Amino acid sequence: MVSQEEGQRGLGRGTLLLMSVATGLSVAGNYFAQPLLDVIGRDLHLGAATAALVVTVAQVGYGLGLLLLVPLGDLLERRRLAVSLCAATAVFLTVTASAPNGTMLLVGTALTGLFSVAAQVVVPYAASLAPPAERGRTVGTVMTGLLLGILLARTAAGLLADLGGWRTVYWVNAGLMLLMALLLRLRLPALPHTGAGLRYPALIRSTLALFVQEPVLRWRAALGALSFAAFSVLWTAMAFLMSGPSYGWSESAIGLLGLVGAAGSLSASAAGRLADRGLAHRVTGLGGFLLLGSWALLAAGGAGGAWSLVALLAGVVVLDAAVQAVHISNQNLVYAVRPEARNRLNSAYMTSYFVGGAVGSALTSAVWGAAGWGGVCVVGAALGAAVAAVWTAERLRARGGRSGAQSAAPEGASSADRIASR
Repeated sequence: MVSQEEGQRGLGRGTLLLMSVATGLSVAGNYFAQPLLDVIGRDLHLGAATAALVVTVAQVGYGLGLLLLVPLGDLLERRRLAVSLCAATAVFLTVTASAPNGTMLLVGTALTGLFSVAAQVVVPYAASLAPPAERGRTVGTVMTGLLLGILLARTAAGLLADLGGWRTVYWVNAGLMLLMALLLRLRLPALPHTGAGLRYPALIRSTLALFVQEPVLRWRAALGALSFAAFSVLWTAMAFLMSGPSYGWSESAIGLLGLVGAAGSLSASAAGRLADRGLAHRVTGLGGFLLLGSWALLAAGGAGGAWSLVALLAGVVVLDAAVQAVHISNQNLVYAVRPEARNRLNSAYMTSYFVGGAVGSALTSAVWGAAGWGGVCVVGAALGAAVAAVWTAERLRARGGRSGAQSAAPEGASSADRIASR
């Protein structure tokens, strides 16, 4: 077992890899349904709008878990919390896998989402174990696992659905989550809580109060919510586009699009390294404008045919890289605000992030039926423009001297130094 003293000197590669895999598997269960909406709907006799709610319910459950469960990392011993959440996720994945109707599917999906926030306990856990100069790289590495879990969930779902039906992937993931619970218990160092004796109601109140107290959190929560809403708009609509008349792909072929998105997610580690060099604000801005531009490519991909497919795949890569650039730079800045409240900061930020995702999925459910792929692209482009506008407003405010000493810190300073100095 890794000792606490060992963990405080930094993370070994094996432990870092385990944490990365655990985050990916934890969150994957919330995204298996996306390439399978058609087949799930047929099997359980659900309409397209109801089937799309599976994605929304998963994200709402995840958002509630972020708000209600992740702050416990500042109150309870974090290894035990992570292990317990992984085990609970496994239990509720079996509920989804065995659902006889749409109601039980939604219940199982919501509860899986609620407890799958083990991923968001592990990420600040890794940030706490990493030396300050390597925090961005460490967070980027663990987040790469989480992002690959989100994207490759679609690939695994499509392949396993072709082999054994849509339920198979949920059974497999349940077994893997039990394995993760065991391995995390054996490999992670125990870390004491930092909640300074707060009771649970006070802990939740203090989490919400961070939005009032920390302007960095407010700006970054808005940027995260808007960017992940755009991400969810794309991936919720993708199954309908690719299974429709323009392309007519099978579930397994649609799932393989996750591999394309995974190429974009690999930018997370690079974004973390740039953040360690004090370039987090520039990375966010670049990500915002790339996100806006990606929708031009995606719009061109809606017609079907070889060239449209090339444009679509390029748009997917650019959008995913852009979203990860915004997200990793956001986390690097937010985690540096108040290290003793890192789990609560992560809870506040990630709750906003996944509320944005749920709104994006819900918008897609409404827009697809009324305006198809063209309408979806208009919504996505509007969200990308909003990210660029919020980032621009934040930078103008900082340069005007209204964000305190953060704006005066040299560009080469670390993000922790920038925020600590405000």
